[in-house]
Amino acid sequence: MIPYLTAGDPGLSETVDFAEALVEGGSDLLEIGVPFSDPLADGPVIQRASERALLAGTRLGDVLECAARIRDRTGVPLVIMTYLNPVLRFGWDRFTREARAAGVIGTILTDVPPEESASFLPAAETEGLGTVFLVAPTSDADRIRRVIEVTTGFVYCVSRLGVTGEREGLSDSFRPVLEQVRSMSDIPVGLGFGISTPDQAREAGALADGVIVGSALVALVERARTIRRAAGELRETARALRHALEAARSA
Repeated sequence: MIPYLTAGDPGLSETVDFAEALVEGGSDLLEIGVPFSDPLADGPVIQRASERALLAGTRLGDVLECAARIRDRTGVPLVIMTYLNPVLRFGWDRFTREARAAGVIGTILTDVPPEESASFLPAAETEGLGTVFLVAPTSDADRIRRVIEVTTGFVYCVSRLGVTGEREGLSDSFRPVLEQVRSMSDIPVGLGFGISTPDQAREAGALADGVIVGSALVALVERARTIRRAAGELRETARALRHALEAARSA
């Protein structure tokens, strides 16, 4: 169970509280998003969260400090999801070093394809920072093979074309790609994009090693009238998703 939060929405201390609530609800790993001004892979919910976080002054260094606080409070593994620009501005070597010092175990460079990753891999390997790359329903066998070669964390399988966001049902378009990943490697596979309900999580959990839920949780934070209420609803939502995943595993 891998929930996603945009760091700094509405503030960094609140992100720590929300992360703790998700862990109390049964999360195994947390994906912490770095707010970015042009999040091209994200739908309107996460776009708005990034805007709010940036207006609050959240930058990559703040996200790493927040990650360290989350790690201290929860002990749960953390993955940083970011676009390339904030990392380039911060400095890749510095990022890998400070991320590991904060307790982060891996990073997802959303807009870096495997063909362009060679300059980033050595520093990540030196620091022991896992790298996660994405495959999509349109990925052919060559692209899948390249992703497997450079991934040291888990392969992020995008469940559908388009951007992140809640959907009414789980698409079948990802299944051929997921099956190809399975046939080529035993590397873990996380399935995300469009998974928002316990029923969808149950279906995804029967196929993938990890189920990533983002927009539904970020939308919950956006709608909540108080921070306390948001934390409580995140905890209960996580419990419902956890129950669904356990049902999928036992089926």
